[in-house]
Amino acid sequence: MNPRLDAIFKATRELFELPEGLVYLDGNSLGPLPKASREHVRHVIDEQWSSQLIKGWNDSGWIDLPQKVGDKIAKLVGAPAGSVIATDSTSVNLFKVLSAALEMQAHHTAQNPESAARRVVLSDTGNFPNDLYVAQGLLRALGDGPHGDGYELRMVEPEEVADAIDETVAVLMLTQTDYRTGRLHDMADLTRRAHEVGVLTVWDLAHSAGALPVHLDVSGADFAIGCGYKYLNGGPGAPAFVYVRPEHAAKARPALVGWMGHETPFAFDLDYRPAPTTDRMLVGTPPILAMASLDAALDVWDGVDLADVRERSIELSELFIAEVETLCPELELASPRDPQARASQVSFRFPEGYAVMQALIARDVIGDFRAPDMMRFGFTPLYLTPEEVVRAARVLETVLRDKLWDSPEYKRKSKVT
Repeated sequence: MNPRLDAIFKATRELFELPEGLVYLDGNSLGPLPKASREHVRHVIDEQWSSQLIKGWNDSGWIDLPQKVGDKIAKLVGAPAGSVIATDSTSVNLFKVLSAALEMQAHHTAQNPESAARRVVLSDTGNFPNDLYVAQGLLRALGDGPHGDGYELRMVEPEEVADAIDETVAVLMLTQTDYRTGRLHDMADLTRRAHEVGVLTVWDLAHSAGALPVHLDVSGADFAIGCGYKYLNGGPGAPAFVYVRPEHAAKARPALVGWMGHETPFAFDLDYRPAPTTDRMLVGTPPILAMASLDAALDVWDGVDLADVRERSIELSELFIAEVETLCPELELASPRDPQARASQVSFRFPEGYAVMQALIARDVIGDFRAPDMMRFGFTPLYLTPEEVVRAARVLETVLRDKLWDSPEYKRKSKVT
C-alpha cells in the first residue's frame, strides 16, 4: 500500500459517521453519512426553514442549489462549470436526455432530407435494466414517429457494441460501469466511434462518478446522467445529476419539461420557453433538504484527487481478490481480472450467493447481492481501510468453510437485495 495514500484517506475517513466494528463494502449502492451532511441539514432546518420560511428561496439561495451542487459534481466528472445540473432521479434524467437526443436526430433528418432516418437506440445486455425500461417506455410513447417505421431498442453483448454502431443508430445509450461486475466501457473510444457515423451518446455514470476519474468533456460525450447517493454519499434517494455538452445546451429539448426549466420561471407564461442553458433540464421544485445533504456531502471531496482515489481503490480491490481467491477457492471471480478494466467494485459468483451475503451482513461485513448469483463488494477509499478488506475476506472464509450461510433465516429474500 502507498503510505502517501494512507495519510490522505485516514483524514477523509474521519469525515464520515461509521458504525464501530462494521466493514462497509456497499458504498457502490449507498454511501455512508458524512458528518457535514448531518450538520448542514440541521442548519437548514433550524436556521433557515424555521425562521426564514419562504424567504429562504432568496435569502439562503435555495433556488440556486441545482446549479451550485451541479458545479461541484462537474469537477468530479470532468465537465465544465454550468454543464451539470443536480435534479430529479437518474431515471427521470435519462428520460429527459434520451428524448432530447432523439429529437435532435429527428430535427437533423428533417433539415437534411437526403439522409436516412435514424430509428435505433443502441445499448447492451450489461446495461442497468432500469435504463432499458426507461428507453422502452419512451420509445413506446413515441410510437411510429414522423416516418412511420417506429423506433427500436437494439441490445448487443457488451463486447459487440463497437461493431454495432452504424448509420441506423440515433443514440448510443450505455452505462460506463456494469452494475453487476464493475466492467468498464471505454467511453472515449466508443464516443469517438459513435460521432464518426453521426450517433449521439448518452452515458450513465451511476457507478463511475466518485469512483474513478471521468472525463466527459475530453471524451466528447453528448449527455450523461448519474447518481447522488452512491459514491457521492448524498443520502438515500439523493438528487441525481444530468450533464449536457455545452454545444448542445441551447438545442436539446427534452420531452419532459417544467417551470424550473423555463427561461423565466416566475413570469408564469402560458407557453413554455426553455432556458438557454442546461437549466432547461430542470422540471419541478428542487427538494431542498435532500439537496442540502448532497451539497454538504460533496465538500468531502475538497482537496481529493480522483487519481489517488483510483490508485487506492485498485490497491484495495486487488488485495481483496488475492485474499478471497486464497481463502475461498469455491468462489468464481465475475469481475474483470485486469484492474484497469473494472471500476471500484468486485463481484464473485456462488450458487448460494444471496444466503452467503446475508450471513456476512449478520457478521458486520456489508456488501450486496445481484441475481442470479453475484455477491458485490464496493471499494471506497474515502473511508475503507486495507485492514478492513482483509477482515472481510476472513469473515467470508469462515461463512463458507463452516457453511454458516446454510440457514433458513439467510435464505429468505428481502425486498432489497
